Amino acid sequence: MTELKGARVLVTGAGGFVGPHLVRALDERGARVRGAGLGAPSGATPLEDWCEADLSDLAQTEAVVGAMPVDAIVHLAGQSSAAQSFKDPEGTFRANVNGTWSLLEATRTQVPAARVLVVSTSEVYGSIEPGTRAAESHAFVPVSPYALSKAAAEHLAGAYATARKLDVVRARPFGHTGPGQTPRFVVPAFAQQIAAIEASRGEPVLRVGNLDVTRDLSDVRDIVQGYCALLERGHSGGVYNLCRGEGVRLADMVASLAAMSRVKLAIEVDPARLRPADTPWLVGDPTLTASEVGWSVERPLESTLRDVLEEWRARG
Repeated sequence: MTELKGARVLVTGAGGFVGPHLVRALDERGARVRGAGLGAPSGATPLEDWCEADLSDLAQTEAVVGAMPVDAIVHLAGQSSAAQSFKDPEGTFRANVNGTWSLLEATRTQVPAARVLVVSTSEVYGSIEPGTRAAESHAFVPVSPYALSKAAAEHLAGAYATARKLDVVRARPFGHTGPGQTPRFVVPAFAQQIAAIEASRGEPVLRVGNLDVTRDLSDVRDIVQGYCALLERGHSGGVYNLCRGEGVRLADMVASLAAMSRVKLAIEVDPARLRPADTPWLVGDPTLTASEVGWSVERPLESTLRDVLEEWRARG
């Protein structure tokens, strides 16, 4: 597709963390947006329609996709927590692999001309050599059930692009955070603790997991701009990293958040917050996306961290 103005876009998983940000970004470009999945957005979003459906079920997915004309689909729906995937690998595979297959099959039978953006994850790469950046050609070495399920979903998407001739584009976003993310994830987990400590609801101790890791972290509001750019300018069959291209140690990120605190904090490792497996270094190479699509991260990380902390302070 060439532009989003006037396009009819279906966003699966529009009720999750990323979905409302994407719906607003699409609406700002003049797209007409529908949403589907388990759990509608809790706040006001410019959705024209919402369909509650289990997208791992083919019949339900076909009903959603075929309900109205569709020019493009963004597949966000799924289980997005690596930590949760160790607790429920079967549910993770059902949501991420079955869900992607159902979406692709429903597209093939109901709206075969639609562009499909399948959202994967940088965690398919696993840990890479410290000091390097993973390009799209880097091998998959997933270390969690979540990452493995996303790798399988990507292979499905690639197969439908080549064998079924669907207009499929794959996005590999690296870590992203921002307002609206649940404290199951690292930045809001820390921000929630700091806000509670400032409100005298806990001792001044910030409890953390493994901070000796380096991540490529961006703002969700930049990432959804990348999804819009891929819908408009991504090459059919292509795969694109969405990332800053720079690493930040989690220890340094926590130090930045702690410096924003209104009270003095101690930092302690909580064994319950440690993953069964982790990747020490994961930084992406955004060169291909910048050259082919013209997208790059704009928001400074410090600004994003402050926005998340202010959100938790406002919750009281």
